[in-house]
Amino acid sequence: MTSPLASFPRVAQRRDGVHESPRTLPEETAIALSYGGTTHAVMMATPADLEDFALGFSLTEGIIASPGEIESIHVEDLELGFDIQIRLKDAANHRFEARRRRLAGPVGCGLCGIESIEEAMRDVKNVVGASFRLSQEQITESVKLLSEQQVLHHATGAVHAAGLYSPGKGIIAAREDVGRHNALDKLAGALSRLDADIGKSAIVITSRVSVEMVQKAAAIGVPVIIAVSAPTALALRTAEAAGITLVALVRGDEYDIFTHRERIGVSDHVS
Repeated sequence: MTSPLASFPRVAQRRDGVHESPRTLPEETAIALSYGGTTHAVMMATPADLEDFALGFSLTEGIIASPGEIESIHVEDLELGFDIQIRLKDAANHRFEARRRRLAGPVGCGLCGIESIEEAMRDVKNVVGASFRLSQEQITESVKLLSEQQVLHHATGAVHAAGLYSPGKGIIAAREDVGRHNALDKLAGALSRLDADIGKSAIVITSRVSVEMVQKAAAIGVPVIIAVSAPTALALRTAEAAGITLVALVRGDEYDIFTHRERIGVSDHVS
C-alpha cells in the first residue's frame, strides 16, 4: 500500500532567513469504488484505511443497509491509483443494479456526477428520537481530543479529520483524508466494525459542514455534529429536518449552536 505521506524538498522563507529543508505532504490518489466489476465512483483521496472507505461509502450512500450485505472487499493497487473491488450479496446487488448511477467527485465536492436534483436532495434518516445531551465542557473537549489524534494533519497541515466522540470515553474512532467527506466515510466504515453507542455520541469534524456531511451523518445515525468550521444554509435546513443538533465554529470554549439546541447545555443567561 502506498504511504499516505511524501517528503519533498523546498525553500522556506522565514523571518530569520531562508532555509532549505524537506516538507511532508499528504498523498492524493485516485480511488475507484467498483461494484460487481463496474466502476461506480472515482474519488481523489488519501491512500489509507481503504477498506473502511469502501464500507463507509457503501453505507452512507445507501448502497447497503448493513456491512453484512457485502460479500468481499478487495483493494487492487494500480499504477495510477487504487481500485476497490466490492462484491455485494445477491439481494443488495439486485437493489444496487436497479439504481446504478455514475459519480465522479473531486476532493472538494461530494455530489459531483449525480444525475438528478432528486438524488442530490435525497431524504435523510430522521434521528429526532435520540435522547442525548452534551455540556459546554464536552463540546470543547471533543474538538481538543480529535486534534490529538490528527497524526496526518500534524505532519502535513493539509488533511481533514472526522471522529466519534462519546462522553466519558473520548474519541472512539477517528479517520483522516484530504477530502472531508472521504474522512467521514472512512469513519463510518470503522464504526460499523465497532460496538459503539452511536445514539449517545457526536461526530466531530474539522471541515465546513456541507449538505453531504449532514446526509452522511444522518445515515450513520448520529444525533449531534460538532464542527470547527461553518455550515452552509442547506446543511442547516437538512440538519433541522433530520433532527440533528449542529454545533459549529468551535473555538476553544466558544461555539455556535444552530439546530436542536435542546441537546446542548447552555448558560442561564442568553442575550
